[in-house]
Parts: sequence; structure tokens; C-alpha cells
Amino acid sequence: MKSIATLTMNPTIDVSYDVGKVQHTHKMRTDNEHYAPGGGGINVARVFVRLGGNARSFYLSGGATGPALDGLVDLHQLVRTRIPIAGSTRVAADILEHDTGKEYRFTPAGPHVSEAEWQECLDRLAEADCDVLVMSGSLPPGVPDDFYARVARVMCKRGVEIVLDSSGKALAAGIAEGGLLLIKPSLGELQAYAGRKLEDLTAIGKAAMEIVEAGKARLVAVTMGHEGAVLARAEGTAFLPALKIDAASAVGAGDSFVAAMVHALCRGDGELEAFRRGMAAGSAAVLRAGTDLARPADIERMLERIEPL
Repeated sequence: MKSIATLTMNPTIDVSYDVGKVQHTHKMRTDNEHYAPGGGGINVARVFVRLGGNARSFYLSGGATGPALDGLVDLHQLVRTRIPIAGSTRVAADILEHDTGKEYRFTPAGPHVSEAEWQECLDRLAEADCDVLVMSGSLPPGVPDDFYARVARVMCKRGVEIVLDSSGKALAAGIAEGGLLLIKPSLGELQAYAGRKLEDLTAIGKAAMEIVEAGKARLVAVTMGHEGAVLARAEGTAFLPALKIDAASAVGAGDSFVAAMVHALCRGDGELEAFRRGMAAGSAAVLRAGTDLARPADIERMLERIEPL
């Protein structure tokens, strides 16, 4: 079983509450208060470890909220390498409104990170002991758009396989660097990268295959929410429809997808089976409200409903 490290450049303290009805001006009393360590890479590590794998979390942390994030990471028993920064770790809120069943999500941009701080992160990663590095989430202000590409360049020279889940310029720069094991754009992120509207499965598959055929990534998994997901690989494309479930939350579905797919690849499962497991985990993550992410028992239940490819 291969080991992984995850990188979270813009982590969060994820706070979730339930409220009867969202109203402006009025004070709203909440219940079911819950705190969790969040951000793409940390979420991936949480699910990967639940599935029985070994993961080390690299992340930036600082300010008055930094120690709170560190404590939450420790509560989840994640092995961690913290890179200290001066700015305060961001706090994201997820609000479930009981009257309507609607979910409201508030996510700050994150702290400004100095060149010395992101360079320290790059230096620490150059010494990381892992087989696969998962880089997931947004880049905070101050970090160059090609930071993930710089990390990939360093790690690929050491034989470390790279998984990238980001968006915008950070995703584009990572793809341009190439040599990636897996990227997982949403449909919107793939359309932004391709610079065109992708109207149907044929167009989506073609755009994903262009990345594979250019040698930029071995696997491209495109998640499309309630429309399902597409996998592009050297042998062609595969499609999985979304399972019909009552979604309680959208938080962490993509991260759970990545964690389960990477876990399957790390233990030697085939690419199509890994894709199925990613789909099952993404579905499992939305079963529960808040920020709990996918649970192994739920993943197995969802997997039973997904036809073999």
C-alpha cells in the first residue's frame, strides 16, 4: 500500500450550524454546532486515513486561529507538518436552514502568505517521504499561481506521483507542468480551463482526453454533481451516472471522491474500479449534513449501487 502526503495551502476551520430560518438583521439562535479541520488536502487525508491508509498533512497555519486548527487536526489523529505563517487561518461557515432544507456556505479568501512563508513550504515538501502527493484546494493571497506546478516539478524528479485538485490559474499551471497522475476538475473548472462551453458528454470527454493525450495527466476525473462523472484515460473515457440520493450537504464531496479514488489506486486497484470508489465516496459525503465527509460504511453501501465498468 502506497503512502500519501497531502498539501493544503489555504486550510480552514470548518464550522457548521443548524438554524430554523435565515433572517437578515435578527439574531438567529443555532444548534448542532460542530467544528472540523478543513481545506482540500486536510479533507482528503481525513477520508484516506478512515479507509485504512497512511497520510501526512502539510498545511499552513497561523494567527490567533492557527492553534485551533492545529488542535482540530490532532483530534482527527492526522500526522501533520505545520508551516507557520503570520496571517490568521480562515474560518468557514456552513449553515443548514431547517425551514427550507437549504445550505448556506461562507468561505473567506484566506490570509496573505509572504514569499518567505510559501518558500518554506516548498522547502519542507522537497523532503516529504511519500509515494503520492495530493495537492488540493485554493491558493491563498500572496502565493504565485504556478505554486502547484513548482511543487510538481520538485516532487516528480524524486519519483513522487502527483494528484491535483484545484481551479483557475493554479489548475492551468499545474496541467501545463504535466506529469500528473490524476486531476479532478469539476465540470465548471474543466470548462474554464478549456475556454469553451462543454454541452454534452461527448464534448466533456473530448476536453478531458485532450489533457490525457497531451501527456499532462494519466487520469482526468470530471465530477458533474447530479449529472455524474467522466473518467478520461489512455484507453478512452468512461461515464458513471450520479446515484439518486437525498443530499443533505455538498461539503467535501469532491475531496471524498479524490481520497477514495487515490486510496484505491494506492492499494493497486484498477483505474475503473478506483473511479467507481471515488464516485461512491462522493455520494457518501453528501448523505450527512455538515462537514463530516464520507464514512467507509456509507461508501460501501453506495458502491453496491454502482454498476461495474
